[in-house]
Amino acid sequence: MRVVRSLATVAGLALMVILIVRVGSDEALRATARALGWRSLLVCLPFALIMAVDTLGWRYAFAYDRVPFLRLVAARIAGEAVNVMTAVAPVGGDAIKVWFLRPHVPYQESIASVIVAKTTITLSQALFLLIGVMAAVALAVDARLVRAMLWLLLVELIGAGGFLAVQVAGSVSRGARLLSRVKKLDALAGAENLDRTLQSFYRREWRRFALSVGFHLLGWLMGALETWLFLRVLQIPASLTTALVIETLGSAVRFATFFVPGSLGALEGANTAAFAALGLGAPAGLAFSLLRRLRQVVWIGLGVLVFLLARARMRLAPEAPA
Repeated sequence: MRVVRSLATVAGLALMVILIVRVGSDEALRATARALGWRSLLVCLPFALIMAVDTLGWRYAFAYDRVPFLRLVAARIAGEAVNVMTAVAPVGGDAIKVWFLRPHVPYQESIASVIVAKTTITLSQALFLLIGVMAAVALAVDARLVRAMLWLLLVELIGAGGFLAVQVAGSVSRGARLLSRVKKLDALAGAENLDRTLQSFYRREWRRFALSVGFHLLGWLMGALETWLFLRVLQIPASLTTALVIETLGSAVRFATFFVPGSLGALEGANTAAFAALGLGAPAGLAFSLLRRLRQVVWIGLGVLVFLLARARMRLAPEAPA
């Protein structure tokens, strides 16, 4: 799998180079450069609020509040940074999140929370894309763009629905390899315990499940506001509705290209095409993509720093009971 991700990363980088050469213009690159001054603070700060809201979504993926909120924030920052770097990182970001929670909850509960959070964030992503489709129809954008968004919505609904159904049916034990990576529980027994934990959550914790979906949806909507701010920084005239369409399409592309670290290349290509379809120009889409990558690099660096600091401290912390 790492070989596939590495090849996908190389292909994504190649696509980015092609886009910069063929679509990039002096004006687009100058617009990106202008945004790297004092406005860089505006580029990076809004994501802190989005991260906090998404962490609340993860918090309600537990059956009860037990992990300090700041610990969850740190785990999410570090885990998401590693997820983007999976082509070069030896472990996945979800394993990092589980590792972060060791002093507070047993492995079984932390793993279950990560799975539930992935489910709720995917369901909220599908709802977000549905809102984006309605916005695209209201803007009367190119019908090809609307069709693409509808196909992506179908893919998300099938993926999210199937993932939820597998958990409710208690079929997680078939994927015991997930637990074998943790190396703390017997694979079969651990998978069966995980099945019971997930089924209990979905049957008894509907309120927390709904809150988790709601906070993640709020995070996606705040992402649309961040996109609008990016457009303002780049001096690209666009409405909030247009920013919503751009962000929903981008989120759907990230979902469909999950196997590509950071959706490298695929997201740039989608943004370039979307900006052209929305009448903003392909170069503007490329400038927007480069600015988003800048923000991503800053937060990856912060996530790696958080992970390194936590690793140094965790050696002195007692382990939670398994």
